[in-house]
This record gives sequence, structure tokens and C-alpha cells, in this order.
Amino acid sequence: MATVTRKRHPHDDAPDTAAAFARLAHLPDGPERDALRDELVRLWLPMAERIAGRYRGKGEDFEDLRQVAALGLVKAVDGYDPDRGHAFESYAVPTVTGEIKRHFRDHMWALHVPRRVQELRNRVRVALRDLSATGSDRRPGIAEIAAYAQLSEEDVRVGLEALDSFTALSLDAETPGEDAGTTLAGLLGERDTGFDLVVDREGVKPALRTLPERERTILYLRFFRGMTQSCIAEQLGVSQMHVSRLISTSCATVRERVLADAA
Repeated sequence: MATVTRKRHPHDDAPDTAAAFARLAHLPDGPERDALRDELVRLWLPMAERIAGRYRGKGEDFEDLRQVAALGLVKAVDGYDPDRGHAFESYAVPTVTGEIKRHFRDHMWALHVPRRVQELRNRVRVALRDLSATGSDRRPGIAEIAAYAQLSEEDVRVGLEALDSFTALSLDAETPGEDAGTTLAGLLGERDTGFDLVVDREGVKPALRTLPERERTILYLRFFRGMTQSCIAEQLGVSQMHVSRLISTSCATVRERVLADAA
């Protein structure tokens, strides 16, 4: 005995399964119920695939989208209650669509973005689309977007930043407006260790000034002129061992005073 019949409907993939769902709702768990459930999923699968087709070309493989839509359809079949008086399609379409959007939200962002930021992004995107549809060549300003989307200007800025977080550029991608062959990696800055050197030098200056003149001279000749301990000893008329001892003592004194000042 057939479980469904076809009726005229604005969508060719929408079968008339009202009687089948009413029967499914009253069947106990078992092979008969499983078979009817599987048949309903099969009959409504074209509709789920049609919904998945709306998201083709948005960075996800279409076969994966079909599987996500099919999962949403199964959830819709299991969760639908015909006693509420609504058509299955009115329940299934938002369920399948929500499953696909959830897939994009959880798996397709290049950067992890909080859900609130994702929602701001969507509202800003819709506002940009609607405001741009007025025919003006000018990009809508932050204040206009905020007024249209009923958001604060700060939220609009967050949403605009999130618009660029859905996908990521390769570091090997050429950058527009630069010389040919210039990649994004070539424009990234590097840590300049010279800044650390400047900070260190400024930090030890007060401590160095407290040393006796001879110790300051020895440190200068050793670390700024690059002279060996034997050359310094010969220039100052002392032993190399004495120069070594003075360097160690002076460095320890400077270190203690710098740490004491920083505490």
C-alpha cells in the first residue's frame, strides 16, 4: 500500500506526506516505524538538497553541504509533530537551513569568532547589502549602518572586522597595490631587538654612574671598544687577573642596583 500521494505544490520536491507522518507519530518503535521514517527522509531529500544548493560556492564542498542538509532533514523528520497542525515543510525548511548555518558557523571560520560577533557580522552584512541596493555608489558609513541595523557604532565596527575573518589570505598571496611579486609575508614586520638593547642601556646608565671611574673605564674598554682583558691590563698597568676580577665585581654591582631599582 502506498504511503504517499503527489499533489500540486509550488515546489516539485514537496510530496504530500501528511498521512504518512500522522501514521508515523502513532507507530511504536520497531522495523515498521524505521522503514516508514526512512521512506519519509528519502521523499524529502530533494528539498534538503535544494536548500543546500543555496549555499553552493561559499567555500564549502557541495557534497559536504548535502550531508549536512540530510542530517538536518533527519532531525526534522524526528522532531516534527503533525498534531500541531503545521505542514512538515514549514518545520523542515528552517531546521535544515539552521543545520547548514550552524555548520558554517562552527567549521568554516578561518579565525575563532564568538557567536555574538558572528551575529553582529550577519546584521552588518545584511545592512550593507540593503543600503547598497539603493543605487548609490557610495559605501554606507558606520553611522548609517548603525541606524539601519539598530546597533551601536562600536558594534558595527566589530561586525565589519568580522567580515574579514571568515576566510584567510595565504602568506604567499600577492598584495594589491604593491610591486609585482610582493607577498603578504614580505610585508609582515619582524621583532627589532634593537629596542630591547636601548631599554637595557637606559636601565643600566644610573647604576654605571655610581661605579668608580676606573671600573667604568674598564667596562667601557671591554664592552664598547671590544678590547681584551690583557690589552686593558697593559693599558692600565695592572694584572689581567685583576682586570677580570674588577669586571666581574662591577657587573654584579650594576645588576644588583638595576634589579633593586626595578623592584
